[in-house]
Amino acid sequence: MATSKSRFLTAQWRNLVMLNYEVDPEILKPYLPAATEIDLWQGKALVSMVGFMFQDTRVLGIKWPFHVNFEEVNLRFYVRHFDGKQWKRGAVFISEIVPKSMIVLIANNLYKEHYRALPMRHSVTRDGPNHTQFLYEWKLKGVWNKLGATVRNSLIPIEAGSPEEFIFEHYWGYNRLTDYKTMQYEVEHIAWQIAEVKDFVFEADIRELYGDAFVPYLSAKPFSAFWANGSEIAVRIADKLLLDPVVPG
Repeated sequence: MATSKSRFLTAQWRNLVMLNYEVDPEILKPYLPAATEIDLWQGKALVSMVGFMFQDTRVLGIKWPFHVNFEEVNLRFYVRHFDGKQWKRGAVFISEIVPKSMIVLIANNLYKEHYRALPMRHSVTRDGPNHTQFLYEWKLKGVWNKLGATVRNSLIPIEAGSPEEFIFEHYWGYNRLTDYKTMQYEVEHIAWQIAEVKDFVFEADIRELYGDAFVPYLSAKPFSAFWANGSEIAVRIADKLLLDPVVPG
């Protein structure tokens, strides 16, 4: 889709592990941006724990030393916004973890994201002839938390109307600024390929990371577990949505 907004960031997002959990939509409302509504999958409100690699990262076309390749783990949920002509499906990030403090400074100030910097590491390990293990870890209060999956070594396209399409095919980001103002930005990438997840792991201090409200949901078995190969991506410069406040008559 044509857009007048310039590219703020380009990179590759690779080896995306996504564990998806059903939650009570009430716990998402404090994070819900103005002019959006929760995007449900078959009536269910889902959040995703996501781990992936940033590679070949450029901000305004510049590769910043020591900020080119790094891990990210985030917790997000799904929304949609009607712009007067069409529905735009997007994601809202509750928390994002990276190992680089400069990324935190830029993203939190310019895009009003919710990043924090923690020590991180990742590994990719062969698991027999047919599977590979992808593991993302971050150190919190001296303990390594982990998110990962064991994945079959064969790629298939995402099918239209599938649960994988619902999770992966979101091309907008939305952040809550005020009760009446939202930041909106476009994310561009090709359709990804996926692979079957054989097994997964998620061990984390949920209360410390995300608060009491998320503990019972993220402690349960995931609703689904997905993996995608990823691709080159581009994030466009953000703009703002304004929702007219309701003035009592």
